[in-house]
Amino acid sequence: MATDRRPENMERITTAELADAFIEEQLTALKQQIGDKKVLLALSGGVDSSVVAAMLIKAVDDQLVCVHVNHGLLRKGEPEQVIEVFRNQMKANLVYVDATDRFLDKLAGVTDPEQKRKIIGGEFIEVFAEEARKLDGIEFLAQGTIWPDILESENGIKAHHNAGGLPEDMKFELVEPVKILFKDEVRIVGERLGLPANMVYRQPFPGPGLGVRCPGAITRDRLEAVREADAILREEFAKNGLEGKVWQYFTVVPDFKSTGIKDGKRTFEWPCIIRAINTTDVMEVTVEHLSNELIDHLVKRITSEVHGINRVLFDYTPKPPATVEYE
Repeated sequence: MATDRRPENMERITTAELADAFIEEQLTALKQQIGDKKVLLALSGGVDSSVVAAMLIKAVDDQLVCVHVNHGLLRKGEPEQVIEVFRNQMKANLVYVDATDRFLDKLAGVTDPEQKRKIIGGEFIEVFAEEARKLDGIEFLAQGTIWPDILESENGIKAHHNAGGLPEDMKFELVEPVKILFKDEVRIVGERLGLPANMVYRQPFPGPGLGVRCPGAITRDRLEAVREADAILREEFAKNGLEGKVWQYFTVVPDFKSTGIKDGKRTFEWPCIIRAINTTDVMEVTVEHLSNELIDHLVKRITSEVHGINRVLFDYTPKPPATVEYE
């Protein structure tokens, strides 16, 4: 990177011309930094890592090795989608690692949000290290760190898995070509790099995945409830023309239960919280108010189709005072 901090006088990237200038500057910097070595990228399939992948393919082509880690905390259908888009369509050198049991075993019984994030981030680094040892010439680790990640880490709001240094015993040098950009700028850069619109404007997904949407100690059954409820929410937003119009929407299943009734019998199950928000820079967010009809339909589907859920709640809290994610 030519710049480690976002210059105070940097013009917000809002046009194709500004995006092209940024890309040219970064391609030059990446070629200079990486040379003829290989670079390993943590490819989640989210906007940030996808833009970094596209940029690195342009800069160093087949010197890039993408690693997609399925940590068991991804949304329904996501691992399959990443393989289809990147391996089959973009012809990227993609290594797929199913580490579900490894991650969930390490997270068992852990309730503290920061500890969970650090376990997930640390395990990611370990998985990458193991994959790198199987390859020759890997000297760089690319990450989709963006500017809000840096700011929130520095201000002590939360730890970010991709906003910290590597362990001292690892020989990788970091490559972070979009670390001085806000999310809206990353999307414009992605468009100019030729990424498909459904990838560029895909709603953001946190590095720790559904792990931060399963507050408290993560269990496989509650994690599955989050995953299934999220799939229903995404399906209904698409049906109702909200996909691409609402910046981010997801479900949270907290670790407490309440009494309910199903089929005339008492239940003691979890609530599901729906969050739907809009923002441009992630520093402040507003709540998207859904129609009563859509909320009623979501309540009916989630409580009848998702095992373990007997209540649906809606979060009306903006940021501040709340953060985007619950942990």
